[in-house]
Amino acid sequence: MLKLMQLELKKFHLAGYIRSALIANVCILGLTCLIAHDTQSEGIHEFAQYTQILDLIDNLVRATFIVFASVLLCRFIVGEFKTKSITILFMYPIHRKKLMIAKLLVVLLFTFLSIIVSEIVLTAAIHLLNQFVVIVPDQLTLAVLGQQSARTLMNAVAASFMGLVPLYMGMRKYSVPTTIVTSILIVALLFSNNNGFILSSIAPVQIGFSVLGMLVAYAAIRRIEYKDITS
Repeated sequence: MLKLMQLELKKFHLAGYIRSALIANVCILGLTCLIAHDTQSEGIHEFAQYTQILDLIDNLVRATFIVFASVLLCRFIVGEFKTKSITILFMYPIHRKKLMIAKLLVVLLFTFLSIIVSEIVLTAAIHLLNQFVVIVPDQLTLAVLGQQSARTLMNAVAASFMGLVPLYMGMRKYSVPTTIVTSILIVALLFSNNNGFILSSIAPVQIGFSVLGMLVAYAAIRRIEYKDITS
């Protein structure tokens, strides 16, 4: 399985996606600082505690990489089915189910690691900037870091599986735009802030979408076992 995953990584050159992820992190950092600056100009601190700004970063990062996951799904799976280039891979003596699992694992791991690394980098950047410009009038303690780390880990796992949900719509017509638009709609539904209320903050909702992502992945694996993909 690891060999298949390595072949997929070599085939699609993830370096471009890593650069895009870095650019996304810069944009998230800039947006966060802009929100803090705008409220401070009015004499109000938008982020009175570190937990508030870390929660915002967590939501922005997860939303961003759920969309990133849909782009990867389009490149690794939907696009190959659309152009029927997947048939070439199925000619090799590799079980097609293993091939699909390898592709899904690459997307899952990229999404998970991107969220974890992004949140570490952004937290460090905010803490460093806070030493020179007051973004948060609070101290970043080990207790806050420990609590946030546990939440980040659980949220990253959940978001990784949420990112698989758009595959269902994409595989119906092998449509790249449909896959990406579905991910944007999911992000808009789960991460929109309505007077401080965010749907993704509800544990059952997050768990439900994660389970849905697992079911979509399972359905995709079963589908290629029995469906003639040349039709």
